[in-house]
Amino acid sequence: MAQVRLTEFHECVRNEFGQLRGDALLRDHVLLSLGGRTAAAAIEAGREPREVWRALCEEFDVPPARR
Repeated sequence: MAQVRLTEFHECVRNEFGQLRGDALLRDHVLLSLGGRTAAAAIEAGREPREVWRALCEEFDVPPARR
């Protein structure tokens, strides 16, 4: 998949982390690999959802099969 749409990104986050935890991670958890931004701030700043998803997966050790 060359590009992940924002709706797909949010679906992946909900499926992996749950609705409440996923929402909290997006707005509160700072990812150094994204320049010290939260996932939400990184997307708002123009980072691709796929890149942000990969950063979350690496940060939280999501198994490759679920990435």
